[in-house]
Amino acid sequence: MNHRHIHSKTSIQRGTTLVETLVALLVLSIGLLGVAALQINALQTNQGAHVRSQASVLAYDIADRMRANRVSALETPTSGYTVLFGETPTGSTLNKVDLINWKLALTNTLPAGDGEVLLVGDIAIIRVRWTDRSVTHQFETRTRI
Repeated sequence: MNHRHIHSKTSIQRGTTLVETLVALLVLSIGLLGVAALQINALQTNQGAHVRSQASVLAYDIADRMRANRVSALETPTSGYTVLFGETPTGSTLNKVDLINWKLALTNTLPAGDGEVLLVGDIAIIRVRWTDRSVTHQFETRTRI
């Protein structure tokens, strides 16, 4: 009879208690917050990679423009395609129109985008700079014109 009495007491408790449910809910919430943080980090990294890709495309764009106008670019290396950070090129020659369009594309495509082009002989040093989340980034390429 004692055996039946013990069995009936253990069969009375069924399901989970409120404390167990709240602990499970807390663990699930922490896990979901972790997943959300990972997703936000992945989106920020993806955005940074996209901007860096755009910077490299724009750097190669001005290099291609210089190659298309190679004779003029190499004849006047100090006044042709040379431009520094913060400068706004003006003029109506093909060199200047290319630089104006390039600087405009940098400004419109990259956050706080700017660029410079320096010629050393027939080597163009192209730097593209932008600011992303208060950090300044720079892409540089060197190419023969």
